[in-house]
Formats: sequence, C-alpha cells, structure tokens
Amino acid sequence: MKRPIVVITSLLLGVTLATPALAHEAGQWIIRGGVGTVMPKDDNLSLGDFDLVVPPDVDLSVTSSAVQVDDGTSLTLSFTYMFTDNWAFDVLAAWPFKHDIDIDATITDNILGGSSSGAVPFGEVEHLPPTFSVQYHFTPDAEFQPFVGLGLNYTMFLSEDLDSLWPTVGIVDYELDDSFGLAVQLGADWMFSDQWLLNFDVRWINIETDLSATLDDGVNPVVTGDLGTVEIDPWVFAINLGYRF
Repeated sequence: MKRPIVVITSLLLGVTLATPALAHEAGQWIIRGGVGTVMPKDDNLSLGDFDLVVPPDVDLSVTSSAVQVDDGTSLTLSFTYMFTDNWAFDVLAAWPFKHDIDIDATITDNILGGSSSGAVPFGEVEHLPPTFSVQYHFTPDAEFQPFVGLGLNYTMFLSEDLDSLWPTVGIVDYELDDSFGLAVQLGADWMFSDQWLLNFDVRWINIETDLSATLDDGVNPVVTGDLGTVEIDPWVFAINLGYRF
C-alpha cells in the first residue's frame, strides 16, 4: 500500500513544483501598458443664457447652455512597486488624452425666428492625468488578484484649441487651469505566467478646472474673465498587459 501513496505524493509534488510562482511579493515591480478611456460626467458647466451677434446680421439667443466634455481614449502606462506582499505604490502615466468640448444649448434666431437644440463645437483640449496611488492587493498569492487604490491626481491641460466660430463673435481664446483631486481605483491582475499578466482597471478621478475666456470685439479693450468651474470628474476604464520583475 505504501507504493501508491509514494507515487501519488510524487505526482502532487511534481505538479506543485511545475506551477509558476504567481504571487506578488515585497520588492517586486509591475509595469502595465495598454489603452484607457476617460469618460467625463455630463453637464460639466452651466453657462446660463446669453446673446450672440454674428457679423454681419445674425442675432441669436442662447438658452439652457452647458459645457460638455466628450470622451477621450489614449495609451496608458503605470508603474507599481510592492513594498509588502499586499501593499503597493502606483504611478499612472499616459500619452495625452484629447477631448472635444461642445456647448449644448437651445439657439433662437431673433431676426428670422425659429429655434433648435443641439451641440455646438467649442474647441478641443489635451491633458495629462498623472496619478499617484497606494494600493491594497487582497490575494497576492492567487492567479486572480483584485486590488483597490486611493491617491492623488494632478491633471495638466497642455493645449486648448478654439473652434473657428467663436472668434467671429468675439471669443478669441480660452484656458483651463491645472487641477488637483482625489483618485479612487478598482482593478485586478490575472497572472497567466510567472511574469506576465492581464490587467483590468477602473478609476474615478476628481478633476475640476476653472475656465476663463478672452474677449475681443475689435472695439472695446481686450478682457479675460472667468466663466466658472468645469466639473469633469471622469470614470477611467483601462485594459493593460503587464510584466512583473
């Protein structure tokens, strides 16, 4: 009876030794790269009602207007350092995200009559969202390893391009201030070898930026004024391929 037990024990030991060491361990680095989509919330800034005079003879009333920041997709890269088996420090970087900015409004022609509702292009903006987080990994020795993170985001707005319509009505430039805010993360690593992994990542980031515009009607002095705070507050969804060493 001892011989079958010895054989079974040897087989189990062989399977155990052949199984890759999947655990995240203190001192390891994980690099993840992939694709992420930033999805801002709706109605990022209410502008209220105002009139537009488009030379030579168009007089418009704009009502129920709101700034809308559209989704943007780009390449993402993150670096994670495991300072214990469960706790890690993570830095998120990316290629700049590009977003279209629209003005949703009801527009009435004060001369010809009639109105319509829809989105009017306002411009385009690029930003970088470096994010620094502390993560907790629940099951670092498992093949499927979920984790949560909490950290700080710094969003840098790199360029603001204005649609060609707006200089004709006196708006010649706009600017979005950089933003600091909290970031919350939920993710998981699926280890399909000792070093390679597939990662799924969802973040909510608090991004609120002040919007200012420069007015020049060609008659009065040029002025720059604040239009309000654009509450972007996006969800960020990413899928990544990772390497651990």
